[in-house]
Amino acid sequence: MGAHVYKKIELVGTSKVSLEDAIKTAVAKASETVKDLRWFEVVETRGQIEDGVIAYWQVTVKIGFTVQD
Repeated sequence: MGAHVYKKIELVGTSKVSLEDAIKTAVAKASETVKDLRWFEVVETRGQIEDGVIAYWQVTVKIGFTVQD
């Protein structure tokens, strides 16, 4: 088996529920069009506040996938 080559894309997932749900949203969307997803890394976390409470979670993730031959 030869060496692998990977590429990373950056996405921002959002959720009204949680950070984890925002990550899952980004990964699910990426999986619709990109094959061979391998990992993700969280690079930024932020949120939107409305009336003193968290309204949205926003998570920037880099998602790695295998480049095909």
